[in-house]
Amino acid sequence: MKKAFSAALALSVAAVASAQSAVVPPDVNKPVIKDHAMVVSIQHDATDAGVEILKAGGNAVDAAVAVGFALAVTYPQAGNIGGGGFMLIRPGTDKFAGGKPHFLDYREKAPAAASRDMYLDKDGNIIPKMSTVGSKASGVPGTVAGLTFAEEHYGKLGLKRVMQPAIHLAREGFVLSEQEANNFHGSILKNQPESYRIFQRNGNFYKSGELFKQPELAATLQRVADNPSDFYKGQLAEQIDRFERANGGIITAADLAAYECKERTPLIGHYRGLEVLTSPPPSSGGIVLLESLNILEGYDLKKIGADRSPEQIHLITEAFRRAYMDRGDYLGDPDFTTMPLKQMNDPAYAAAWRKTIDPKMATPSKDLVRPTGFMPEPPKQDDKPVHESPQTTHFSVVDADGNAVSSTYTLNFPYGSGITVAGLGFLLNDEMDDFASKMGVPNGFGLIQGPANAIAPGKRPLSSMTPTIVSESESCMTVKLRSKQQVCHPGKLRLVLGSPGGSTIITTVANDLISVVDNSLDIQSAADAPRFHHQYLPDVLQFEKKFPVPVVEAMKLRGYTTKRAAEFDEKSAGQWGDSELIARDPKTGKLMGGHDMRRNYGKADGY
Repeated sequence: MKKAFSAALALSVAAVASAQSAVVPPDVNKPVIKDHAMVVSIQHDATDAGVEILKAGGNAVDAAVAVGFALAVTYPQAGNIGGGGFMLIRPGTDKFAGGKPHFLDYREKAPAAASRDMYLDKDGNIIPKMSTVGSKASGVPGTVAGLTFAEEHYGKLGLKRVMQPAIHLAREGFVLSEQEANNFHGSILKNQPESYRIFQRNGNFYKSGELFKQPELAATLQRVADNPSDFYKGQLAEQIDRFERANGGIITAADLAAYECKERTPLIGHYRGLEVLTSPPPSSGGIVLLESLNILEGYDLKKIGADRSPEQIHLITEAFRRAYMDRGDYLGDPDFTTMPLKQMNDPAYAAAWRKTIDPKMATPSKDLVRPTGFMPEPPKQDDKPVHESPQTTHFSVVDADGNAVSSTYTLNFPYGSGITVAGLGFLLNDEMDDFASKMGVPNGFGLIQGPANAIAPGKRPLSSMTPTIVSESESCMTVKLRSKQQVCHPGKLRLVLGSPGGSTIITTVANDLISVVDNSLDIQSAADAPRFHHQYLPDVLQFEKKFPVPVVEAMKLRGYTTKRAAEFDEKSAGQWGDSELIARDPKTGKLMGGHDMRRNYGKADGY
């Protein structure tokens, strides 16, 4: 068998080598380079909003809040005030944010009326689309609480100033590109009267070059700017409550009043001598990222093969496979579930996992056995098997003092539940699908989830969002005042990372990081490079459509079941994710922005 494999692999070497230059994109798109500050997002008007705030004297949080509210106007399929997400904040100086990193969790929560089996019929089977479309698909929105909390605690300019660009964009409108106008054609909007009226003009679809105005949303944003508590404990909350009751929803004014943004402790790991600051639960992304990197730390990837070569893809995939196995068994809302995060981030555990990796061939997921002596017994699943969405969005900000924000937020699937709150102009999420509607049954992204992520009132669903910031390790020195005291300063910033993409978010962030740190790609090439993904179950190695076929074929020879996205759909680009990245050149100190060219209406800019 090994001889046959070696012979087959040898035959494919030439083809793979010739394709290798096509794996890394041609050097056409260059990073945007700025001296002082940078904003990168999926929509150019939102990027401009952030840059405007930075130039007005705002810090990275001010700019991030401006971008977040602006995307609620200009990127309604994912930007939102009716969804939720995470914000990772890293100080560049001792004077910012208390000199400590912060992680804001403004993930949606299950309403009080939610129940474990709410999406099952009388026979215990999942009711199709009930958790993704319509009145009962939404969790309690957290975005307004999160962005206003960030501004109040870590911003400088105040909420009214940083929301001004978003209110202007909603009231006066913004010009649609062809891609943006086409985005409004989603079928989910047609079935909801208010959404159909606003986004599809009752069938008279918007065209490229037209101005898109949202007066109801402008008025709602102005009310938030004037009094942010109104959304959760005032007249806005009462309006949402009345709308929900009239349309069969279960979010109440009491649910809104009980919502709060939570500060959680970011996770910290290390890779190739760099500090990796990332997201804790209820994001699964950070710990899965760190576990994967810990496994890969034991390999010299650059020596083993080129970026996205079969040799690298094999080892990276096997690391993903093992970390995603732990994700499904152990992770959930930290307020409801105790999780073995320390063990998952243990280098000794990673070393034990590494011993189970065949250097040449795939390990089928069904044959994977977790190393003993490290992890507790996983919770039992109630049933044996019967997906967080690609329409999330990420943005990255660095200010002139080196303070950085990495933020990812979402409605879940495109346009969330499809429901726009009448008179208020914003869409509600369909985030309840991120819970395990039934134990052992895949969600909308094929992820198998355990009891730790079961539906419960007030619970936050597990997420794959992975806002991440990489820096040099902090420098510490002992100084003599009246007594000896250790003083530490933040290390120099290196990378700000993140992406949408549902279950592929974690692997996208990992590959972006590896491409820059291990393989020396510039930040734009990393953003544009074709992607691959494995999540333990289903046991399939997935590739974007533009991934070179010889590389995919080489992975089949290693024993992988492979799938190229939308391979037989001529109308689909077969791609996922949207990396909006910032790197700081360690030699010059200049900032380099990489906007993912999969979307032509985004932008990296600064000053």
